[in-house]
Amino acid sequence: MHTLESINQTLNANDAVMLYFSAPTCNVCHALKPKLVEAVTTKFPTFIIESIDISEVPEIASHFSVFTIPTVLIFFQGREFCRKSRHMSVGEVIDAIERPYNLMVGN
Repeated sequence: MHTLESINQTLNANDAVMLYFSAPTCNVCHALKPKLVEAVTTKFPTFIIESIDISEVPEIASHFSVFTIPTVLIFFQGREFCRKSRHMSVGEVIDAIERPYNLMVGN
């Protein structure tokens, strides 16, 4: 299980991090997650993806001001770059990440 400290360590130690907030009762979360994870890991291999179950660790969701699920937070070099909530497509998330990621890794 994640802690706020472990999430902050991940954010500080990695250039590209995606936090995926969901809950066991969220059907949209479960349908979207495998597609999103596959797309991000295929297209952006250095991305670190952390899944956070807000029912287990609500304090992490609160810390990041996540009030709806699913929510995806994209961080580059420890700073929040992009936030997508509720109604999002895999393509939308990929489009938001692509340019800054490629600039960062030098593609």
